[in-house]
Amino acid sequence: MASAPAQQPTLTVEQARVVLSEVIQAFSVPENAARMEEARESACNDMGKMLQLVLPVATQIQQEVIKAYGFNNEGEGVLKFARLVKMYETQDPEIAAMSVKLKSILLPPLSTPPIGSGIPTS
Repeated sequence: MASAPAQQPTLTVEQARVVLSEVIQAFSVPENAARMEEARESACNDMGKMLQLVLPVATQIQQEVIKAYGFNNEGEGVLKFARLVKMYETQDPEIAAMSVKLKSILLPPLSTPPIGSGIPTS
């Protein structure tokens, strides 16, 4: 027999700001920062390895924060939180700015190829 689906957590804009701020702060806790750095170093700036190694660590760090606000302690909770933040980004400049900051923590800096080393056209 299937269990009833969990109630979707709802946050006000103010609550979303608080949770997003706590998530960002969680990444600067020395233990978490070390875990992220180790995962990044192991990934060697390879996008496939980033998804395999860095994303799970980042998800765990976020889960630790958002579970206190009613989001489930699985990857689905992080996705629901991300959708909620995305919804509020257009309504609140502070959330939009914090979202950009969180993305910069999660995503590796993109390296651009040097000028003139593009794909040859023939």
